[in-house]
Amino acid sequence: MSLLRTKPVEKAIADTDEPEHRLKKNLGALDLTVFGVGVTIGGGLFVLTGVAAADYAGPAVALSFVIAAVVCGLAALCYAEFASTVPVAGSAYTFSYATMGELIAWMIGWDLILEFFVAAAAVAGGWSGYLQNVLQGTPLEIPTAVANTTEGFMNLPAGLLILALTAVLVLGIKLSSRINQVAVAIKVGVALMFVLVGIFFVKAANLSPFIPPAEPTPPSEATGLTQPLIQAVFGMEPGAFGWAGIFAGAAVVFFAFIGFDVLATTAEETRDPQRNMPIGIIGALAICTAMYVAVTLVLTGMQDYKQIDSNDPAPLATALTNIGQPGLAKILAIGAACGIIVVVMILLIGQTRVGFAMARDGLLPPALAKVHPKYRTPYVITIIVGIGAAILATFTSIGVLAELVNVGTLAAFILVSIGVIVLRRTRPDLPRSFRTPWVPVLPIVSALACFYLMLNLAIETWIRFLVWMAVGFVIYFLYGRRHSRLGQGQAPVSTPPAK
Repeated sequence: MSLLRTKPVEKAIADTDEPEHRLKKNLGALDLTVFGVGVTIGGGLFVLTGVAAADYAGPAVALSFVIAAVVCGLAALCYAEFASTVPVAGSAYTFSYATMGELIAWMIGWDLILEFFVAAAAVAGGWSGYLQNVLQGTPLEIPTAVANTTEGFMNLPAGLLILALTAVLVLGIKLSSRINQVAVAIKVGVALMFVLVGIFFVKAANLSPFIPPAEPTPPSEATGLTQPLIQAVFGMEPGAFGWAGIFAGAAVVFFAFIGFDVLATTAEETRDPQRNMPIGIIGALAICTAMYVAVTLVLTGMQDYKQIDSNDPAPLATALTNIGQPGLAKILAIGAACGIIVVVMILLIGQTRVGFAMARDGLLPPALAKVHPKYRTPYVITIIVGIGAAILATFTSIGVLAELVNVGTLAAFILVSIGVIVLRRTRPDLPRSFRTPWVPVLPIVSALACFYLMLNLAIETWIRFLVWMAVGFVIYFLYGRRHSRLGQGQAPVSTPPAK
């Protein structure tokens, strides 16, 4: 039964007031909304739009983004209730600890560590590609040998970016928020520029048929371990375009909507989280969905989706160049580079806050939970994560591992959705400033929708994910279970049932 011991919500909140673990509360509703937009509008907007349109859905890629947004919206409502009820760092890890027990909490925390760590390194590598594009042909052009792990031997710009952002995060969450606000303004500005300029070059013929006829095989011709799990389990014929392609595209672009997942990790550093967390989470999701739909409609209206190169790292800039606007294309590339910087920074924030929460609970070494005496930031875990991610981004090509971000995020969404139902039954007395509507129907639908998208991911992604989780089991039983503060009696194992 010790594996199922839960950490009372009151204890989780009380831990945030311990002097050696107290974080500074600096974030308001605007900060949270901008953080969510900052981490969401990045690679999804500037890269995945081209991939999903060319290989999966054609002009109907806008529907793929809407479907992904609906799935995320269902989970967002569950996150909003949890984040306002349990305003503690750690996101899905903390929520699971309060509802489903220590072992499940550990596993989802271990899952989130992989998700944020790999995503930060992968996105930093993508930023390096944009930087090369911007500096190409100038005296500051970066040699491929030191900026591309595929054709060279390292990706130095990616590693240096992560180290610089690590220093910013140590100096304080408010400084991070201000940098984020500036960068978000830039990348939202260039995205709006793309829409306002491109709309005059939209041709109706490019948008017809809006849903291209289904094709028998996908462009990738995935077989073996590279095929989606749903295809192998149910014997479904692989296909692209049509409605099957739209749903497959939704699984691909899902990564573009993980912003609010990271957002929930900052609950402990938020002023009046009961009010501001729901506003930030739902507001960011609504803004980003509208932006994605507008950009994808203009992109596929400007050029035939069959002419979009799915391997193009900058499909929006290429589209502007093709209509005779190379100057605007360069501006957009610069804005995209600025925007991706913020994505990396917020992913690092999510990683450090999850690790901080787990260390504070004793499941990881307590030294990782130390807070800087001046800046009130978890500087030890931030520095360690920053150095590790910098090394990974500098010397490793992790394009394939990036899919782990999707499967890890969806797993977290499923547990949070189930957790809302559990906490409603076990702790109906808790004050909830935001309540997920239509419980238990909505959380159940959310969990099923997330699981369906997980089935659309490749078998090899599932294998890597399960191997990582198996390693997590070993670490928990060798260290976490014996050092848990809850298990050592430093916190009550359970709370009395509500009257």
